[in-house]
Amino acid sequence: MKYENYDPCFPEQPVVDLYLPVWAKLPAFRHKPAFIWVEDSPDGVSSCSSLTYEQLNNSVQSISKQLHLQRGDTVVILCAPGLQLVEIIFACQRAGLLAVPIIPPHPSFANDNHHHLVRVLSQTRPKAALALRGYIDHVRQYLSSSTNKRLSELLLKLQWIPIEKIKAGKVNVQQNLSSYNGCKPDDLYLIQYTSGATGIPKPVLLTAGAAAHNVRTARKAYDLHPNSVIVSWLPQYHDCGLMFLLLTVISGATCVLTSPNAFINRPRLWLELITEYKATCTPVPSFTLPLVVKRGGVKTGTIPISLGSMKNLIIINEAIYKAAAEEFIEVFKPFGLNPACISPSYGLAENCTFVSTAWRSGNHGNFPVYKKLLPSARLQASSRDEGEEDVEIIVVNEETHEPVDDGIEGEIWISSPSIATGYLGHPSLTREVFYGRLKNKLSGNFLRTGDRGIVIGQERYLYVTGRCSDMIKLSKGHEIHSHYIETAAYNSCPKLLRGGCLAAFQFSKTIAIVAELQKTQSDPESSRKICEEIRKSVFKEEQIEVGLVVLVESGNLPKTTSGKIQRWAAKYKLREGGMNVIMQMKFDNNAKNLTLCDAIIHAREEKIEEEEKGMKISMGEEPDQGFILASANALNNLSLRSSL
Repeated sequence: MKYENYDPCFPEQPVVDLYLPVWAKLPAFRHKPAFIWVEDSPDGVSSCSSLTYEQLNNSVQSISKQLHLQRGDTVVILCAPGLQLVEIIFACQRAGLLAVPIIPPHPSFANDNHHHLVRVLSQTRPKAALALRGYIDHVRQYLSSSTNKRLSELLLKLQWIPIEKIKAGKVNVQQNLSSYNGCKPDDLYLIQYTSGATGIPKPVLLTAGAAAHNVRTARKAYDLHPNSVIVSWLPQYHDCGLMFLLLTVISGATCVLTSPNAFINRPRLWLELITEYKATCTPVPSFTLPLVVKRGGVKTGTIPISLGSMKNLIIINEAIYKAAAEEFIEVFKPFGLNPACISPSYGLAENCTFVSTAWRSGNHGNFPVYKKLLPSARLQASSRDEGEEDVEIIVVNEETHEPVDDGIEGEIWISSPSIATGYLGHPSLTREVFYGRLKNKLSGNFLRTGDRGIVIGQERYLYVTGRCSDMIKLSKGHEIHSHYIETAAYNSCPKLLRGGCLAAFQFSKTIAIVAELQKTQSDPESSRKICEEIRKSVFKEEQIEVGLVVLVESGNLPKTTSGKIQRWAAKYKLREGGMNVIMQMKFDNNAKNLTLCDAIIHAREEKIEEEEKGMKISMGEEPDQGFILASANALNNLSLRSSL
């Protein structure tokens, strides 16, 4: 269906919420679905519900009037993913509230699942919590018998507001845009927590204006418009999953949503939604491609797969391997997938989400490669002609703070109106990360991303090579990114190891690899052979000597909700003896086989200065055991632990 009278430069609004009443009043958009929620069942039969632009705007207006709070109050949103969460996020902005959406832990608060909630409530000090009435009843039941004094105190301080109550109230939805009382561009409207990939999750303060700028930049980069149809199963609470809700609205597009649970339980659902709704755009973490190749079930199911509508298959996360993209293209090209839709991209919470993409309209998907990786940006001078002059990306020497020449790796720094205002309650860390200054140059402030990158070629492609904190130091001043070692290790036994479930790091003055097995090996000799094959494969591919190989049960490695390995947490968990170890082998130059206990003792005796440097990004907190366990179980809560 074509939508007339649409100009992508009009009507631009200062905040995202103000687009809703505009679309709701236009005849071509009023009855158009803004969001569609798909609920999958174990038997593969899906059901869906939807909100048109008019319905969403009316609901947001009504809910905002029922939130009897003071403008600027902080509200924690404890709501399951779905259309209700979409309504509440926009309603909080229209009510002028500072929203903190998080994954609601089970209200029994068992199995150490409450540590992130305690952190959020302690740091953000919300006045109220929005949750379903049943959830609130369970919380009150917990409080009646709780022995956890700290958690109980935090929960009792909250004003609990049932979602059913604020949705049931009906008010006049007439809205005068000239008297808008919601969050203004300079108002804080969202606290989104970082993923926890490099340290304990940090609260990032976002203004409504920064978020609007970010999604407008992304809309232009991906050439999104009212005819675009987006499919997303990403968590809706932060980063890409949340920002694509905003991106949908400012584009006047339609977004088809489902839960991470549904995707991981049945990866084919993602392909079916692209097929059924003729999706043109879908954002996915990089681990999705090999996962779907392996478990996508393209030859099973009743719905034939057709991917010919795809214009942007957006691949997020750092270190995007060309081999994974090529394998995916090879498998799904017969189903209509156009290689030109591959859109390797880069983003981080401190810049709202989106930073850049190497994709350009009209390209053919023939990206250059650097050390097996695809680029995530193209920085050639002509980008200024594409309206990106207010976004600057440079690569800087981490120690001298001087820009490096093309072809030299360094830390990626960003200057953009999308940058957040800082970390809540941590001024020192905010100054260090958000106020980077180039040495001996008159320039504005830069965001220090903590990511390494390199610019290559005449078109100045930027390759995000990995995390600064995950670099492994080698002899003679050499260093290597952990993901190269992990990839080589996985390639040794891909049928026995879980893809995306390996962690490499420095441990007890050696290089350690922790790898999850798909199935527990009952034969110790088989496990020993796997350890030896891992060591041989890493040396063959990367010329790196691995000193310790640890095989663990499925689900042992801590991950973020988007599937990133938390190497820092894995190292801590291993050092503290928190892994369910199946087999371990410690190697040295004399081929001496030590016990894992020996290695742990050595690691505990070290001061581990490098790790503590990395931990300052966690705002000085010690990585409490409860958080490590909660991190390890995070993907279990979302069923993401079944990744490969």
